[in-house]
Amino acid sequence: MADSLPILPGSTVVVCDATTSIYNGYQGFVQRISGRSAAVLFEGGNWDKLVTLPLSRLQQV
Repeated sequence: MADSLPILPGSTVVVCDATTSIYNGYQGFVQRISGRSAAVLFEGGNWDKLVTLPLSRLQQV
């Protein structure tokens, strides 16, 4: 994707890491960015999870 938008706090993202992440395919909201990582909030039913992931593994929805 040549014209992809930057991932910023508040962006909706999906995890694209089929080989190493149990969160592959999950969709969440970026809470904050630090260096080359982003804290992504996943919400589902009766649970919320905040996970730090490399920006290179995220794709904006």
